[in-house]
Amino acid sequence: MMNPAHIDLFRAVLRHGGMTRAAAVLGIGQPHISRAMAQLEDELGFALFVRGHGSALPTPEGEAFAREVERTYAGLDHLAQAARQIRDLGTGPLRVACQPSLASRLLPRAIRKLSEESPGIQVAVHVPAPETIWAWASSGQCDLGLVRPRSGYAGVICEPFLAIDAVCALPRGHALAEKRAIGVADLADEPLIAGGSGAFQRAVEEAFAEARIAPHFRLMAQYTAARCGLVAEGLGIAIVDPIPARELTELPIVLRPFRPRLPIETMLIRPAGRPPSRLAHRLIGHLHAERDRLLSGSVRRRD
Repeated sequence: MMNPAHIDLFRAVLRHGGMTRAAAVLGIGQPHISRAMAQLEDELGFALFVRGHGSALPTPEGEAFAREVERTYAGLDHLAQAARQIRDLGTGPLRVACQPSLASRLLPRAIRKLSEESPGIQVAVHVPAPETIWAWASSGQCDLGLVRPRSGYAGVICEPFLAIDAVCALPRGHALAEKRAIGVADLADEPLIAGGSGAFQRAVEEAFAEARIAPHFRLMAQYTAARCGLVAEGLGIAIVDPIPARELTELPIVLRPFRPRLPIETMLIRPAGRPPSRLAHRLIGHLHAERDRLLSGSVRRRD
């Protein structure tokens, strides 16, 4: 079996035009290269160089062998390039499924940071229903998910990612806007806009039930942006997620803390049974950093 080190030295001799020059560039003794070439010729059964010349003058057999060597090394170079792409750009599009509240700011900012580190990466962002996000993570159809808590899904690794208190969205100029916080009792006679069916809406209804107040839900809208739009038209008051609500700066609404506190939770999930890819792991780090920046900004706004 040929010694790979001898092949490397053979290429060096051809590239630098002689054994002496190759030895000087490589920082090794010329006799070492001469012995290696002699051993390679013994292994091959033919001469690689014309003896008696100071430069590396290959024999016809040596030229033919050099062409085969370069074909082989071209393949190795291709493998090295492919390995670099896998390391820097991943194995394909990074598939992220995200709930709407984090899909417009937090997630894009994290992806931008990742893209700055590794230009050319491919990321596919999907914003489906929570049940779909959980199902995709369970079946391996997405690499990461940012989603509201759910139960009953196997094959998923999940961790708490974000918990932030709900706020009350009121029309600008509403009498309750003068209050620093809005309690359940303040909303006893107010028309309300319900959210879609789910854990958060149930928590809102339980808060009214514990206060023994019957809420007047006149309208329903699944997403925060839609509820805030209805609030802006003076159609009612809504208890909403502050993250997307604060992005609706063009709407004539005001946001106030809601009491009792109702934490809105987000989970970071991924398929079980395999570790996250390098890109997914790095994106998780950027997501955590953007979350921390968001929370620190929320604290400043409350103060």
